[in-house]
Amino acid sequence: MKTRGLHGRGWFFALALVAFIGALMVANARDIGSVSLDPISISVRPISQFRIGRDDRNFGPLEFVGGLEMTASSRHFGAISSLRFLSPGAEFIGVADTGFWFFGTLTHDAEQRPSGVENFSMEQMVDETGKAFARKWEVDAESLAVRDGVATVGFERNHRVARFRIERGNMGPAIGAVDFVIPSKELRQNRGLETVAFAPSGRLVVVSEKSLDLNGNIYAAIADGPQRGVFTVKRNGEFDITDGAFLPGGDLILLERSFNMAEGVKMRLRRIVGSDIVKGAIADGTVLLEADMAYQIDNMEALDIWTRADGAVMVSLMSDDNHSILQRNLYLEFVLHE
Repeated sequence: MKTRGLHGRGWFFALALVAFIGALMVANARDIGSVSLDPISISVRPISQFRIGRDDRNFGPLEFVGGLEMTASSRHFGAISSLRFLSPGAEFIGVADTGFWFFGTLTHDAEQRPSGVENFSMEQMVDETGKAFARKWEVDAESLAVRDGVATVGFERNHRVARFRIERGNMGPAIGAVDFVIPSKELRQNRGLETVAFAPSGRLVVVSEKSLDLNGNIYAAIADGPQRGVFTVKRNGEFDITDGAFLPGGDLILLERSFNMAEGVKMRLRRIVGSDIVKGAIADGTVLLEADMAYQIDNMEALDIWTRADGAVMVSLMSDDNHSILQRNLYLEFVLHE
């Protein structure tokens, strides 16, 4: 959120305005209608410091490589919920919680820092008749996994996990559904499936944002394979889960976010050991990174993990601006040092 430099009551009014604008945008998005989008030009401002005003590069096991603040003239750009690279650190696909797919190519400079976004486009999700969904709550896409040319998407409000054939420029209706195992009655309306991720073993794992069991732990599940079943993730502090992706070795990295009026927004990365993800378990993990508004963060919603050409394991994050003039669309990139 663009609230740096605000103090005292200024914080309250700015954050209250964010909430108001967010509610207004959701109301306006309920009737999406049909729209045809041409390619969108993305303007970027490079981010060279992760901690504002300091040149630190290392934050625990993570080394900051660089980032981008992204803007576009299209009113549909933003609301990014999840991102997956189709080629390492370059071509990507993603979903927005306003019912859009987005595609593009991330570029890097000679020092391997992110430098721009090219060939960017968006297209609406469509129903079984091929028409755009009429209401936003029907197509609140929050999570994404990609495998073998198929996108697996988690939706909240109308809770479901659906599969789509990836055909850029011609994304059609769902080609199938996934039984996500968690009882639908346990998923809260706006706290649904924020993570859908394939482990290196091929098993599909889903994790909710803040759908809690009686012990206050977060519902999750292994959706297929011999270990199929529900497990939970221990909720530590006031953080909720917004995305997740697996490391090559099988551990799960969860992106988490917290927000309150006094402190603003925070983000956290937590590492769950892969062997702890089993039916009936309560999984917990080590915090790799925690950042508040002294850092270049916003409403961090999307995470992906990929391997650079030199073998480095990369962690990429993107934010959801909620279509608010006080928030930003950010891309951040780190090397994870094991």
